[in-house]
Amino acid sequence: MRNLILTMSLAGAFVMGAAGFGAAMAAQIAAEGLDSLPPADVVVLGEVHDNPAHHFNQARAVFALTPKAVVWEQLSADAAARVPVDLGDMAAVARALGWDQSGWPDFEMYYPIFVAARDARHYGAEVPRDLARRSVSEGALAVMPDGPGLARALPESEQAAREAEQRTAHCDALPADLLPGMVQAQRLRDAYLAQAVLQALDEVGPPVAVITGSGHARTDWGVPAVLADAAPGLSVLSVGQMEGEAPAEAPFDLWLVTEAVEREDPCAVFR
Repeated sequence: MRNLILTMSLAGAFVMGAAGFGAAMAAQIAAEGLDSLPPADVVVLGEVHDNPAHHFNQARAVFALTPKAVVWEQLSADAAARVPVDLGDMAAVARALGWDQSGWPDFEMYYPIFVAARDARHYGAEVPRDLARRSVSEGALAVMPDGPGLARALPESEQAAREAEQRTAHCDALPADLLPGMVQAQRLRDAYLAQAVLQALDEVGPPVAVITGSGHARTDWGVPAVLADAAPGLSVLSVGQMEGEAPAEAPFDLWLVTEAVEREDPCAVFR
């Protein structure tokens, strides 16, 4: 009940602005809070990709939002155009999307989100692999000259923070001179997501839900920050998800914390 009251109070205090709801409103919520999120043009729903609870939570939020569009980090534009009208057969939907060849976790985890979206139009924002590779060496702006947010030069403090995050994400195994390129690839993914959001808003209108990793849901430098530069009049709500416990200052408007799933040591491959 406390979290439901919290989300209702947030809705009443809602302030327009693509940068998000502001640090004063940032709060951890329970899953029940997803049933009554504050209204926004764009709701970015983060995830840890292989955590089933996170996808269940995303489906719950999407069902309550009844978005006109869903933007997927996990789908190419071509795959999104192949989402069947009839979503009753999970295996058939996965085949239509070519999911087994995509490299993403089991489709069974993502399927409830498609069902919850009902009649929403689907947009794919997956970065083509060749462009992702080129962005590491050439820079994101070079491979996507009109990409939203990419012309902004990163302050030294943000660049350092982003490189530190990439170092940690890759188990401290990457050479230091590769880290700036990895930041460029991350910026390219944010730009692709933001571009798909803007296309969806132009074609079908709000609200738009975004299904992506929690790193892209960050209000400080993820999709919400890119949209703040590209379309300042939009209202954007960021909902992050993480495992174990939240940091002292979580970079989201709202966030949920779940138990970690059992998985093999992701750093073993680097040893």
